[in-house]
Amino acid sequence: MSAAVPDLGNPDLYRSDARFAMWRDYAVADELVWSEPGSSPHGFWSVFSHEACRGVLAPSAPFTSEYGMMIGFDAETPDHAGGRMLVVTDGEHHTHLRRLITPFLSRTNATTLDRFIDTEVRKCLAEALAAGRVDVAMTVGPRLPAAVVCEILGVPPEDRERLVELTNHAFGGSDGTFDKMSPSEAHSEILMYFYELVERRRSAPGDDLVSTLVSDGGLSVRDVLFNCDNVLIGGNETTRHSITGCFHALSTVPDALDRLRADPTRIRTVVEEVIRWTSPAMHVLRVATEKVEVCGRTLPAGSPVAAWLPAANRDERVFQEPQRFLMDRQPNKHLGFGNGPHHCLGAALARAGLTALLRALVEQVRSVTVTGPPEWLRSNLTQGYLHLPVELEPMPTAADLEVTARQGRR
Repeated sequence: MSAAVPDLGNPDLYRSDARFAMWRDYAVADELVWSEPGSSPHGFWSVFSHEACRGVLAPSAPFTSEYGMMIGFDAETPDHAGGRMLVVTDGEHHTHLRRLITPFLSRTNATTLDRFIDTEVRKCLAEALAAGRVDVAMTVGPRLPAAVVCEILGVPPEDRERLVELTNHAFGGSDGTFDKMSPSEAHSEILMYFYELVERRRSAPGDDLVSTLVSDGGLSVRDVLFNCDNVLIGGNETTRHSITGCFHALSTVPDALDRLRADPTRIRTVVEEVIRWTSPAMHVLRVATEKVEVCGRTLPAGSPVAAWLPAANRDERVFQEPQRFLMDRQPNKHLGFGNGPHHCLGAALARAGLTALLRALVEQVRSVTVTGPPEWLRSNLTQGYLHLPVELEPMPTAADLEVTARQGRR
């Protein structure tokens, strides 16, 4: 164990690429690192290797999410949503919530939403191509997942921009760009919005997720609100950064889109590599329910342990050349969606969005060029992009090809 380490909950550590070297060293050494009280009121442990992260999140591991799933919560300072919100609920109630929510976020529903997702992707891409140069972290990235999640929840189109803004503050509140509202204030406004939507659905139910939660006799209004917040944040905040990161990843391989045009069957493999390479979900916290051994050290019950997923997804013992975006990487046993009973319910929708984006890029874009260094979100929870300026070179039209042919004949 390292004798002296910084507070790993400090969001300033994750604003530069230096974090990758730190994670690599900890993962290779299979470190168990203690962070003194600071970002967390009582301190916390951290694991980084693929094996250790997978172990802490395993179904049989003696850990719970009910005290909270992010740094700052522990057995003494629990999340007030514990036992109510899907991501911080275990046991039978977790199973019940998954049964209600899963049909809206499953592979089957992703297939049903294919046309909607494809339409949204093409709208976003058409606007980006028309602009030529665009900051995808501020445009395409947030717009696509927000549209899909709001469609599932039954949020009217005119309210979506507001909810995207609140989501920015809820998870980017420690960044100066979003400092006009604290994360807790943003969450409160999100809950107030959904309270109003719940009241509307009581009198006029639809076929959306909010109506389904409202009609369940086992959930209180507070339970419904917490889980609406969970789906909105979970479905939007991480996926937006994998969408943005897809442009970043493609720019690192000069002939990426040409290779996909030559063999579109590669798209499925590329989607998994985008998820691994971007790893938007930065950490997941669990609290030990009994004495447990982690990385060769025995921890007492009540110990909070953060599993750093991007570190696990770049563990060089599992992934060859992990820092590189390799389009043909197989196998790809990434933990981008977590592991165990809290494996991300929105995984199918995230994959569907990335698949639709890559298909549209293959058809409409010749190349992607990042025109400035990425600016990273100041956050210990989301490995996200604050800004990513790119230039999109469109595929030539039939008219363009005719002009080129005429010039060649001269």
